[in-house]
Amino acid sequence: MKQINLAALWLRLSLATRAIGPVGGAALAVALAALLVLAWAIPASERQVQQQQAALVEAARPPATPVVSPEASANANLALFYASLGERRYVGEQVKTLFGVAAKTGLVLRQGEYKAAYDQNGRLHTYQVTLPVKGSYQAVWQFAMLALRAIPFAALDDIGFRRDEIGAAGVDARVRFTLYLAGEGAQ
Repeated sequence: MKQINLAALWLRLSLATRAIGPVGGAALAVALAALLVLAWAIPASERQVQQQQAALVEAARPPATPVVSPEASANANLALFYASLGERRYVGEQVKTLFGVAAKTGLVLRQGEYKAAYDQNGRLHTYQVTLPVKGSYQAVWQFAMLALRAIPFAALDDIGFRRDEIGAAGVDARVRFTLYLAGEGAQ
């Protein structure tokens, strides 16, 4: 193996720097610094390009297909629908429930309007309850939401608000529910 003579190497380097001068030395130092920056930047940019390509591949991948349970038959769905309806014989109890929820929310209920009907095609009964209520705006909405929670086969059909004066604390509201009840011939 050949030995490196450090003194001779130092002598050659100092002679070369004197030959190129101070401007050339500065240019050489800048060139070396640029080479070091490139040596660091190229692998970093390659990593960034690889990450971007991986992100594009991930974005282009189709979404995972959700697991779908076998579809229930139409008859099974119809049976579930009729099972979720209320019973016609307990409609008085459901109206009492509405009045109880109204009292719980602090609303004043006046006499309501009630209308029973039968839907021949759907083979179900409907019982429409229209209640004029008086109270705060928030209490009226709370009443409506609690009533729907208490009677799962009820639907909130309409709610209308009226305030006599701008500064009035309470509102007059008209709330209309429809109760869907099992009819004759329901499966």
